[in-house]
Amino acid sequence: MAKIKNELLHLVFRFIYYVTFFFVFVGEFSRKVFWLLLRLFFFLIINLTRQLKKTLNIFLTLLLWLKKALKKNLLLKFKKCYTPLKIKKDSQPLLFVEKIKYFFLGCLFTLMISFLLQTYQMIKNLPSPKNLGKVNYRLSTHIYDRKGRILYEIFKEENRTKISLKEVPKELVQATIAIEDKDFYRHRGVNLFGGILRAIKENLKSDNQLQGGSTITQQLVKTALLSPERTIERKIREIILAFWTERVYTKDQILEMYLNQVAYGGSAYGVEEAAKTYFGKSAKNLSLAEAALLAGLPQAPSLYSPHVNPRKAIERRNQVLEAMYQEGYIDKETKIAAQKEELRVIPLKNEILAPHFVFYVKSQLEDFFGTRLVEEGGLRVTTTLDLEIQRQAEKILKEEIEKNTHLNLTNGAILVTRPATGEILAMVGSVDYFKQPWGAFNVTTALRQPGSAIKPLLYSLALENGYTPATIIDDTPTIFYIPGSPPYRPVNYDGRFHGKVPLRYALANSYNIPAVKVLEKIGVDNFIDYAENLGISTWKERNRYGLSLALGGGEVTMVDMAEAFGVLANLSYHVKLNSYLKIEDSDGRVLKEIKPIRTKKINPGVAYIISDILSDNQARIWAFGENSALEIPGYKVAVKTGTTDNKKDNWTIGYTKDFLVVVWVGNNDGSAMNQYLASGITGAAPIWNRMMSFLLNNYQEGDHWFRQPPENVVEKNCFFGRREYFIKGTETNVLCSFPRPTQLPTPTPVNLVSD
Repeated sequence: MAKIKNELLHLVFRFIYYVTFFFVFVGEFSRKVFWLLLRLFFFLIINLTRQLKKTLNIFLTLLLWLKKALKKNLLLKFKKCYTPLKIKKDSQPLLFVEKIKYFFLGCLFTLMISFLLQTYQMIKNLPSPKNLGKVNYRLSTHIYDRKGRILYEIFKEENRTKISLKEVPKELVQATIAIEDKDFYRHRGVNLFGGILRAIKENLKSDNQLQGGSTITQQLVKTALLSPERTIERKIREIILAFWTERVYTKDQILEMYLNQVAYGGSAYGVEEAAKTYFGKSAKNLSLAEAALLAGLPQAPSLYSPHVNPRKAIERRNQVLEAMYQEGYIDKETKIAAQKEELRVIPLKNEILAPHFVFYVKSQLEDFFGTRLVEEGGLRVTTTLDLEIQRQAEKILKEEIEKNTHLNLTNGAILVTRPATGEILAMVGSVDYFKQPWGAFNVTTALRQPGSAIKPLLYSLALENGYTPATIIDDTPTIFYIPGSPPYRPVNYDGRFHGKVPLRYALANSYNIPAVKVLEKIGVDNFIDYAENLGISTWKERNRYGLSLALGGGEVTMVDMAEAFGVLANLSYHVKLNSYLKIEDSDGRVLKEIKPIRTKKINPGVAYIISDILSDNQARIWAFGENSALEIPGYKVAVKTGTTDNKKDNWTIGYTKDFLVVVWVGNNDGSAMNQYLASGITGAAPIWNRMMSFLLNNYQEGDHWFRQPPENVVEKNCFFGRREYFIKGTETNVLCSFPRPTQLPTPTPVNLVSD
């Protein structure tokens, strides 16, 4: 073994030696070639100067002389010039210092030749700016459900109506220049100091908002002539073309082409079509506030779309108005009046099915391929969505929300997934996508507090750390003292304490004090690490969280909760959510295809036991009664509810091994629902029950529950004469002789935190 290592080291050093020798040789050779070329250059200059001194009277004679000289004299003189430069074999080897010098000279010479070749090739392939202003051929991207039914065509018709700069209102021109390129009329295509360096400075200062350094000319070139990839070569091509464009066109011509060429979102290309799409009017009739909104769209049409994200659209519009004020285009009073103007846009006219899901997919496609390819590349996207399930989810949500308006409940969301593959089968982000002003807001991807819906993840960590379903937890009045914080005194949702309770019943009935005690013992940081491992991605600022995390004090998204609960449904395996099955280009070549990656995250026995507790209707009757909306006759289904402080959010999450359904109800403005809303009876639970029943009755094939426990799970008789599950080896840690918990006197509730 030692001999092999020595031979390998010898080979490595020999390789380094030969590479170094090569660069030394190139350096020495390039030095001699350089001096040879320099001498030849001066020789030619001197001879040409002498010949030019001849008078015009002997012009023909001069031509003959030159002809002879080129054939004889110059060749002879060249030989004389070259003779002293012949490489002679030195009697002494090169000094080490000279070798180093030649090594670096050789590297420099090689890089210079490579750079010149690359530059020549890049410039040779540059498109001509004369193509600017022409409507390029574009293909629409088609989004289908899993059975090939069309959901949406992105840019089926690239609506474009040309408008001259003279017809564009000055407010729109000023708004565009103020927000995109304030030095537009002063630079020559690229604004190094006012654009690129300023953008770098602002991006270093800002944590949230990235700024671009491209001028309007650069953006026009990038949009019309170049591909969307973010590379140094593409940026250099963009800069060269920007300078070139400025020499071909006037500033007004460039600005007019920009306003007619740039994408404003949806199918609207050019400012005239954008004005019709969003406001139903011609661009020449836009108000100041409307012009400011349009001027802010090209930087990120999907992000700032008033149809998709009204709040962001208003923020961006106000940012444009502030820029106009800073540049002196409007006064302060005009700016304030325009910023207070209500956002009024006309609804989307394009037919679209499952709109929240479609734009969720579109956003992911843009992350994969860039906006330009998605909007112009003719992609064919077969998604995971099942249109029948989607339509049923929309119908159920709408009907149930209408039933509960008396509870001050105005919105809801449903997410249906297949845990084994991570496929999203249905996504309803709000009760009505087209309802103004906030219907387009997708609650499934928004931050919401989960309440007690987070407890199954906490108790699964407890089982990983030696707890069992029969471990006794004391549900009695407790005050937790945390350094630097006021004393924390949690209470149960029913305002009562329940004495000594086995873990199974503490989780099934969603008691709060046992959950907080478990978290205190396990550790908040350990729980955050564990939850992130399962799929929770939103608990980044750890110093914000304390023991209230056990009761849902940390915001999560519905998609993250579906991913985390999927680990339980898959008996320990994590699978990321997927929104597409296959993505093809316009020629039918497959670009991406779903390949679920299953990663084992927890003990399979833990996942099975938690699922069994969540499906145990007998264990939860103390809190929810025998016939709650959590029970589906004829089926065993794991389910957990969650309600947050003051009933601003109400959740129900349930699953079998084949389907997982997450339901949220509440109000988009954050207002509380009626205090009479009862988790498991009203709110999210009935919606969940109807959705899961539909899936089980119409799509279930074979066994819907796990056929048998994992090998590391054992059974034994325990509390109340019932069989209990244990991780093998822990069954002897608990004495299963315990009377039914006694009901302690009801205290005065301090704060109803979570169910």
